[in-house]
Amino acid sequence: MNDPSGDCDIAIVGAGIVGLATARELQRRDPDARIVVLEREDRVGVHQTGSNSGVAHAGIYYVPGSLKAKLCVEGIRRLYEFCDEHGVTYERCGKVIVALDRSELGRLDELERRGQANGVPGLRRIGPDELRELEPHATGIAGLHSPQTGIVDFAGVARALAAQLEAGGGVVATSCAVGGFDRRDGRTRISHACGETHARKVIVCAGAWSDRLAAAAGADPDPRIVPFRGGYLKLRPDRRHLVRSLIYPVPDPDLPFLGVHLTKRVDGEILLGPTALVVGALDAYRLRTVRPRDLRATLTWPGSWKMMRRFWRTGIDELRMATSRRAFVAACARYVPELRTEDVVDGPAGIRAQAVGRDGALVDDFVFSEASGALFVRNAPSPAATSSLAIASFIADRAS
Repeated sequence: MNDPSGDCDIAIVGAGIVGLATARELQRRDPDARIVVLEREDRVGVHQTGSNSGVAHAGIYYVPGSLKAKLCVEGIRRLYEFCDEHGVTYERCGKVIVALDRSELGRLDELERRGQANGVPGLRRIGPDELRELEPHATGIAGLHSPQTGIVDFAGVARALAAQLEAGGGVVATSCAVGGFDRRDGRTRISHACGETHARKVIVCAGAWSDRLAAAAGADPDPRIVPFRGGYLKLRPDRRHLVRSLIYPVPDPDLPFLGVHLTKRVDGEILLGPTALVVGALDAYRLRTVRPRDLRATLTWPGSWKMMRRFWRTGIDELRMATSRRAFVAACARYVPELRTEDVVDGPAGIRAQAVGRDGALVDDFVFSEASGALFVRNAPSPAATSSLAIASFIADRAS
């Protein structure tokens, strides 16, 4: 392991894709700066970077003018360029967003409006015949086709960024969980599992742990990260022909989640999901994983209860799908009617670090804050991986 202790110009907390992209961008702007990345896990890209669906989003869903809209559209262009340059696996396979009945057409219209306002390349409305041409086993009365949407090995992007950073003289220290910050005389002392680092600038890209570190540095505890577990099923190899690319529902506009969908991956697997279930640990990749500190943080946050009161019906549906394979498959079979329960096996799971406000609102944009001389990324769920290179430039501009 590289030694992260001593003095540095810039310390980045978190070696996910956003933290590594930010470190690399800052190094690119100032090659002589000593940059140190501190990562709690034993390798880079473990959590949201390495445990997501692998979809590169084109920028359709996000409110025009929001950070998500701006940074996603720029980010996917830069992401594909990066993959080409560094040999990271990806495929611009396209996506269809499918309306099942007339009640969903108004929301589909709004998605089309947003996508066009955000400058999403090639986005077009399609009817049932074109849907069948693109996805022969799918059904629906209308849809949107996004040829720019793709699938990416995001963990591979993270590894490539780390390799670039280290080749330029940067330090990536794993198994180095951060405990706290102390700002004195224009520098920040960071205590961590490997000792201490003294940095002129600190940027915290800690995902599910971001609010905890921000509050420890004196930042407002609002918003709080609430962990949502996203569970997937996988199609058996002999049934993968049912899905050619990406098949998505028209999402609920009140939620920052996109609903269960069918997703091709760069390794050839077809995922069904994810669910979105509040869980008892920031790393609850298994439903039974509960960590008292994490559970207490969720249950003592007023926003958690307000959120659950507002979305209790949705919560019941998510619990039913998380505990019943039959219900899970039935939700997906609305879009691909040939799907049967026997077509699937257990798949992976990921954790979405979702910021929830004190008022119970599910924060639906990227959020940043500052405290004790540090810049904190407070909310960076999907499409943060897609947007990572653009987010890095945004952070570098703000940190300069």
